[in-house]
Amino acid sequence: MEANPDATPIIHSDRGSQYTSQEYRMVTPQYQMTRSMSRVGKCIDNAPIESFFGHFKTECYDLKAYKTFEELVYDIDDYIYFYNN
Repeated sequence: MEANPDATPIIHSDRGSQYTSQEYRMVTPQYQMTRSMSRVGKCIDNAPIESFFGHFKTECYDLKAYKTFEELVYDIDDYIYFYNN
């Protein structure tokens, strides 16, 4: 965010009930997140995020037993930086 202070996080999901719930729609703006959802019957919309998480799990998550939530958050942040750079 420091490099691009005007950037707005986008959170992409499928159309599962947890993502279409009123509570979810109310919480995401509180964290300044823009919601993005796959179109109905278009599973290909999820391909980029499914690819990212597939790589993350194989190259990072599955290789470690996390003792704390903070360790997991650190690895996610670190991996996102690695993935994008």
